[in-house]
Amino acid sequence: MSEPGSNEVGGAQTPVRLDEVDRKILSLLQLDASLSLDQIAERVGASKTPVWNRIRKLREAGVIRRQVAILDPEALGLEACFFVLIRTSEHDKDWAHRFLKALRDRPEVVEAHRLAGDIDYILKVHVRNARAYDRFYQSLIGEVRIHNVTALLSMEEIKATSALPIP
Repeated sequence: MSEPGSNEVGGAQTPVRLDEVDRKILSLLQLDASLSLDQIAERVGASKTPVWNRIRKLREAGVIRRQVAILDPEALGLEACFFVLIRTSEHDKDWAHRFLKALRDRPEVVEAHRLAGDIDYILKVHVRNARAYDRFYQSLIGEVRIHNVTALLSMEEIKATSALPIP
């Protein structure tokens, strides 16, 4: 299912055509979405109304999904980041529905991806410490059957960004 206003055709999203001004606007917004319309217009060398129209069109096209504040996990006491590799022997719809619901119901899971290859899923989980991770793990395996779980503790975050490369 696509985002409202996306260019999805036959299950694949068609990339939106961007010009240089669109790229500049998107680059600025990825770095600081709190910039005022005046600041953005000044930095891209355009007037306010055309910039506002471009941003509106980019939202309608689904290029801009939402604007959020990015919080510091450690400042919130979430000092442990685990990457959780999951293998399952179950692939039916009922299991997948229960598994996805379990992930969505757990705020500790900040990312979840279904993978190709030997590992079925990878989760990024932020918790206070190893004991909190164990509670998360016990709760998850109590809710859905999982064949194998490997948890990898991140020792250091080397790079983290929400900014995408804009082609």
